[in-house]
Amino acid sequence: MPFSKIKHRLENEYLAPSLRGRVTYFATSYSKCPDHEGRAAIRVDGAEVFKSNYFERMMIHSQKYHELEERGAGLHESWMKAFDEAEKAGGFDHHVFYREFQAFDSQPIEVSLESEFPLIRIFAIVDRRVGKRRLAAMADEMHSAPPYIQAFYALRCEAEGVEWN
Repeated sequence: MPFSKIKHRLENEYLAPSLRGRVTYFATSYSKCPDHEGRAAIRVDGAEVFKSNYFERMMIHSQKYHELEERGAGLHESWMKAFDEAEKAGGFDHHVFYREFQAFDSQPIEVSLESEFPLIRIFAIVDRRVGKRRLAAMADEMHSAPPYIQAFYALRCEAEGVEWN
């Protein structure tokens, strides 16, 4: 699916009405970069709040790979598992953005809200299907969530008039 269609669906079909015009999505690949690598971001009021690119993702991957290897995991297993660990730690590029949108788009909102992948969780938190009661019920678990997840939760609570401390 082309990014223009993904962007349209995220910003017009899924995004909560209270956040429309404030939250936008961005992804690109660079034709002069080897393998056309790129970056992706979620913008709030024009500022990139959650962003990453291929090189950041690979730096996180390398760190996670070495951590797994030191724990005695095999070479191939460490390499492959490090990709998941990098995504869980917030490292992504435009390819991951597309893949995680596809996962979000094809599963129930409840599954997306519990996802261990940050992009899927952020897509779910700002989704129109998540109401005020569900937002309020999520408050306790948000205290242990990564800061970038908390930022989108706080934004959504503010937009909906739900108190969160």
